[in-house]
Amino acid sequence: MIKTVHVSHVGRVRPVNEDSVFVSTLEHGYTLGVVADGMGGHLAGDTASRLAVDTVAEDLSSLEQDMSMDSIRAALGDAILHANAVIYREASADERLHNMGTTIVAVLLRGSEGYIGHIGDSRAYKVVPGQVIRLTDDHTLVNELFKSGQITEDQLETHPRKNVLSRALGTDVDVTVELTPVTIGEGEVLLLCSDGLSNRVSRELIGQISGSLDLPLEERADRLLQLALLAGGEDNITVAMFEHQEEVVGQRIKGWDS
Repeated sequence: MIKTVHVSHVGRVRPVNEDSVFVSTLEHGYTLGVVADGMGGHLAGDTASRLAVDTVAEDLSSLEQDMSMDSIRAALGDAILHANAVIYREASADERLHNMGTTIVAVLLRGSEGYIGHIGDSRAYKVVPGQVIRLTDDHTLVNELFKSGQITEDQLETHPRKNVLSRALGTDVDVTVELTPVTIGEGEVLLLCSDGLSNRVSRELIGQISGSLDLPLEERADRLLQLALLAGGEDNITVAMFEHQEEVVGQRIKGWDS
């Protein structure tokens, strides 16, 4: 059984929440989660993220039963590319929405396995006993500079162009979706989030809280949200969590400190 929860908050500074989120258990044992962080101004960012989430959710709402992993990968990738086309078309038709775009990180599961698709710097983490693993690679200018050896890992967090995306959804006619296989084992947690969380809460804290199986999943999500707010809350904050619950409810994952 995959237990799900999601929370989103405008934060302490922004007047509008430009994040959008969708989490649902679909027919035939599929689970879908989507987090999008819009950009381009209040109206444009909000519109872009909403179009992304709505398009992907609609495209994947009625999947065939017992699809192969290759088919799941293709369906998720196609839905995200469709969202790119929808956002680009809307931006081209309305001057108020010019240059709007969004990040996206989405997961499509059949039972406990499936694929993550992402564009931008919203992230996916997998929490396993004693460890938190980042599953996505930020599509940002500073990450490209780091991978090419032009800046150090320490400079990643303080670089003045830290928030400049190298790839986004809806800003160009063509875009490449990064697709990553994922399996959620018993007692493991998958977390999707916008950078309002990942920029303010350390990976270790994300792992410790997400892996505290003695707490309800809803409380873990809320604690992560509150930590991001306490750390400043300058950005919108969105968290979606997926937990494989079988014979582990009420137990703490071994390896995390209390």
